[in-house]
Amino acid sequence: MIKDYSKRYNDLTRSIKELGVNIPDTIGGFNSLHKASTAEGVLSSKTKELIALGIAITVRCDGCIAFHVSDALKSGASAEEILETIGVAIMMGGGPALIYGCEALEALNQFVVME
Repeated sequence: MIKDYSKRYNDLTRSIKELGVNIPDTIGGFNSLHKASTAEGVLSSKTKELIALGIAITVRCDGCIAFHVSDALKSGASAEEILETIGVAIMMGGGPALIYGCEALEALNQFVVME
């Protein structure tokens, strides 16, 4: 069954906000970490999002794939750059990363259609 990555992204965004109400220090801390980790620096935000996507694929995290494909596109990554990132993730993660690379491709196709 094909996942709806836009719905997954929106559902997780709502759930994270709800967690933020219930455990504000934890979610606030994570949000600060995320902001600091993806800020422009020696590496661009785009590069950092592509790295995060590669990791999301290798650790097999559907929700992370949804967020990092979306965020990579918002950071200016092209479809070709995302595809190369999928390739590196497959090299590092083997067969399971191949399957989740296909999931990332599906997410890319869904998010690009939405633009």
